[in-house]
Amino acid sequence: MKPTMKAVRTGASALALAAVLLSPVAGAATPEELKRAEKWLDEFQPSTLSREEQLKELEWFIDAAKPFRGMNIKVVSETITTHEYEASVLAKAFSEITGINLTHDLIQEGDVIEKLQTEMQSKRSIYDAYVNDTDLIGTHFRYGDVIPLSDYMEGEGKDVTLPTLDVDDFIGKSFGTGPDGKLYQLPDQQFANLYWFRADWFEREDLRKRFREKYGYELGVPVNWSAYEDIAEFFTNDVKEIDGVRVYGHMDYGKKDPSLGWRFTDAWLSMAGTGDKGIPNGKPVDEWGIRVEGCHPAGSSVERGGATNAQASVYALTKYIAWRKKYAPPEAAGMTFSEAGPVPAQGHIAQQIFWYTAFTADMAKPGTPVVNKDGTPKWRMAPSPHGAYWEEGMKLGYQDAGAWTLLKHTDAQRRKAAWLYAQFTVSKTVSLKKTLVGLTPIRESDIQSEAMTEAAPRLGGLVEFYRSPARVAWTPTGTNVPDYPKLAQLWWQSVSEAVTGALTPQQAMDQLAERQDRVLERLERAKVQPNCGPKLNKPRDAQYWFDQPGAPKPKLANEKPKGETVPYEQLLQAWREGRER
Repeated sequence: MKPTMKAVRTGASALALAAVLLSPVAGAATPEELKRAEKWLDEFQPSTLSREEQLKELEWFIDAAKPFRGMNIKVVSETITTHEYEASVLAKAFSEITGINLTHDLIQEGDVIEKLQTEMQSKRSIYDAYVNDTDLIGTHFRYGDVIPLSDYMEGEGKDVTLPTLDVDDFIGKSFGTGPDGKLYQLPDQQFANLYWFRADWFEREDLRKRFREKYGYELGVPVNWSAYEDIAEFFTNDVKEIDGVRVYGHMDYGKKDPSLGWRFTDAWLSMAGTGDKGIPNGKPVDEWGIRVEGCHPAGSSVERGGATNAQASVYALTKYIAWRKKYAPPEAAGMTFSEAGPVPAQGHIAQQIFWYTAFTADMAKPGTPVVNKDGTPKWRMAPSPHGAYWEEGMKLGYQDAGAWTLLKHTDAQRRKAAWLYAQFTVSKTVSLKKTLVGLTPIRESDIQSEAMTEAAPRLGGLVEFYRSPARVAWTPTGTNVPDYPKLAQLWWQSVSEAVTGALTPQQAMDQLAERQDRVLERLERAKVQPNCGPKLNKPRDAQYWFDQPGAPKPKLANEKPKGETVPYEQLLQAWREGRER
């Protein structure tokens, strides 16, 4: 956190500094305007700011918005709890406080991307600002349709940039940063995919004894996929039933649907160990298997130095198919992402390797089979286990980061008004309350707050994870992917053919790698990306690439080493001490 903001948060002298930092440049807010703002302060509790500091921020918004009063501004985001709070509460508050008429539309994630694509292709404004995933950072950087916020805040938008925005306080700042070091997208919400398990079952001594006798090690949080597989086998085929209910050691989904692609592009290959070392994403090869040379995408297939069809990726797809068939409820095969998400809350799933923390609020609702009578959860979340090809220093999972994005085609004045709202939704005045509503934290100061400490016992490890050094290994899709919309749609099509048995895992990944390379070739030929567009490597024998350091990696002699687990309390203690595990 910046020194100035440390000062702002302490004592009377800090309030004086805040007054200087936030004093309106063009004339103070009227008593009536301040009264309208002050009535919202109860809604914006708790906050890491004092009420006086909150009111100073709101006063800044009142003054900065004066040139735009009466404007009708439209922004858009996907439909999740955090954005529902923004659309129903924060948009109304912003309109009342500033006089800007703000409409915040909620649509499906795929529709957000479609609107973005349409605007980028037509060069005509549809919305004044977008919240879209930083998975598109490589797309935005290369096409040049998105305004670098770091330039905007120092230039055209300087007069409407909140002095206390404190960009360094955003834990996902690196996610929206391009290869040029510029910030293109400012996180509005983020959530990770983690390991989820029934801590109450894992603590039962009878089950622990049976597991120890069969496998020779302790039942605990799995560190590697071998242990996850053993635990899945144990609960599905050995335990079978708990309290009269048929239980399963794994949960997933397998319907032929675009969400099947997210299952893989989000994290599955990174967990297996497909790419190279590097945070937030592997370099030169990322978790999609795309290699970059310098900043230019150079290929997906092994023969071009990529790893989309390398053995680590085939291993990942093979395990996904086998585990769902062997250890998940039969109905999982016909489910999509959204249908499968609530299933663990029904009380018959022992663990899930790939679980989004966006489901935390639903999973913690009183009265469900996975919540105790006192409101504490029977479950916990922890870092996901890694596959046989994973190495220390690689990303270990996915983190979704929906981020504010400004396009060049928007009218300059409308863009300024929309930027004011974007900052309002992430300002310290409202960010902690928004975090407690949607459980999608974006600020270090919020995560470390007393309010989060108080909430932690009800959230099953969410707060501990975000306070730990481990969180940096969970990241969105990175800058290697030059056109996310075009490439992402290829994944579910190829994966689904392996799921149905029409192709083997190797054939499916070969097909996917070839299709991705074709898209990269078309982008290269069309020269539509002025910044670091694709420059494909010429095909070479796979052994040449296997002989190079890192990815792509040749097949391991043993893809199932001995299972390794760690006690959950030991993991928490490591986090408290600033260690990953």
